[in-house]
Amino acid sequence: MSGRERYALTVDVHLILARDAATGPEVLLSRRAGPVYASGLWHLPSGHLDGPHEDVVEGVVREAAEETGVVIDRQDVALAATVHHRSPHGRARIGFFFEVRNFTGEPAIMEPALCDAMGWYSLGALPAPMVAYCRAGLDAYRDGRPGAVHFQRPGDPVPHDGDGPVRTRLLKGPRARAVTDPARTARSGFPGGR
Repeated sequence: MSGRERYALTVDVHLILARDAATGPEVLLSRRAGPVYASGLWHLPSGHLDGPHEDVVEGVVREAAEETGVVIDRQDVALAATVHHRSPHGRARIGFFFEVRNFTGEPAIMEPALCDAMGWYSLGALPAPMVAYCRAGLDAYRDGRPGAVHFQRPGDPVPHDGDGPVRTRLLKGPRARAVTDPARTARSGFPGGR
């Protein structure tokens, strides 16, 4: 034990509501508005957990309903990426980015005081300006990576800047592992017994 204070982070959930279009995969984005962080910037529907009673899947299902009006079954939520982020102001957080392709309802702006636009965008033609932290998660998702570290430095812009310093480090996933205990695999239902 190092004797240092235990590291505590805010936990965010981000909804990658995805659909296939003639031009390729599209994701739903909303533009933040009003008295919120990053007002005027594009972002995924997202939010913080409501407390220790709420798990990350419950959180993204709730945020989806609150922000877009769509209804999602927990079984249709797939973890797409995890991002460890530090803002230019030095605050850190961990974000879970979830892909959802099956949902009920048509996405709509449910919180007009906090969102002034919403639309479907190709992963190859994302709108600007976009929150850099959100873009880091979408870059990991687009490249099939399990996560990213996105540590900004003081003075870095909050919006993604394609011409600015690259602060996103996409992470590799584990190599495929051989199943060593067939009985454990059968009990868990997952390869490798996870």
